[in-house]
Amino acid sequence: LSYGFLIAISVVPLLMFGLNIENPSIRKEVCYSAMISFLAYFATLQLVPVIKEYTSKAGLCGKDLNKKGTPAGDIPIPESLGVASASVFLVCTIVFQVFMLIPESALDEYNAGLTSICFMTLLGFADDVLDLPWRYKIILPAIAALPLLVAYSGSTTILVPVPLQALLGKTLALGVLYKIYMGLLTVFFSQCINIYAGINGLEAGQSLVIACAVLVDNMMHLHGDFPTQHLYSIFLILPFIAVTLALLYYNSFPSAVFVGDTYCYFAGMTFAVVAILAHCSEMIMFFFLPQILNFLYSTPQLFGLVKCPRHRVPVFNKASGKLESSKNLTLLNLTLEVCGPMSEHALCVTLLVLQAACCLLTFVGRHYLMLYLY
Repeated sequence: LSYGFLIAISVVPLLMFGLNIENPSIRKEVCYSAMISFLAYFATLQLVPVIKEYTSKAGLCGKDLNKKGTPAGDIPIPESLGVASASVFLVCTIVFQVFMLIPESALDEYNAGLTSICFMTLLGFADDVLDLPWRYKIILPAIAALPLLVAYSGSTTILVPVPLQALLGKTLALGVLYKIYMGLLTVFFSQCINIYAGINGLEAGQSLVIACAVLVDNMMHLHGDFPTQHLYSIFLILPFIAVTLALLYYNSFPSAVFVGDTYCYFAGMTFAVVAILAHCSEMIMFFFLPQILNFLYSTPQLFGLVKCPRHRVPVFNKASGKLESSKNLTLLNLTLEVCGPMSEHALCVTLLVLQAACCLLTFVGRHYLMLYLY
């Protein structure tokens, strides 16, 4: 997949649905958000090389394990460049509030979401620098989500699927259990991107595909009964797409920078905030099908039932120039076992196509299943 193609799939949904928005005030705000996101893209392109120099001087560098034994494998690559995209994202979403026409109560939740994203970015950068143990990595996202969970004043009632309505009724009030669910959601989203990684462009690439699917879903709902909550989601996801696309320019094969845990946590928390504010957590969970499969497949190693090395990336065959399965329990290695050895770029493209296919399947499945479940 060329970088130009990724730009196309990021912009086309906005043009398709944005130009058909009937409400002029909503259309105006979406256009403002798109323009600020456009600026965010170029700002990130300029900022990454600057931050790259500082991380290099600070010794925040790593070597590409998938090029081990080649000249490229000996070159130190700056890490933690997710901090550049996260910084631009936060500045743009804060500045955009000048153009937002939303109630003060809703603005409180919006700012609480930004606070959680900022907190998670800081924790991610701390992880890159301090290399925190996994027991802390599990707890930190839940702590970072506290500002949003405390400020959340939306509904905690869910619709019950038709097969269970005779037992539970049409709706079910979860109360505090719903907030616990939201806290667990932030932990999962933050960690599932972090463990589904290991090749150039995969972390930013999967996030870009999911973000585009979220954008399409929210654009479709602007014509529904509750457009406001989906509008908040668009205001977050558009600049996220922009900064991710710019970061991917440097992180795609062959990577000039590594995104680090900073980006994984930043992206995961952004998706969690969007899911909570737009009340579309179930939909976004289905967009994460490859990440869920990777987590389930990795469970024996993650929980210590099977030996788990520090790096579970595929093995680079210097003779063939292709990646081969390292027999570790990840979706990357499983793909190589099923499809055979392939280049790093080809593996990344294959996994991103799988991600896009799962998102498309989710849209098709929702259209038909909603007729029977609700």
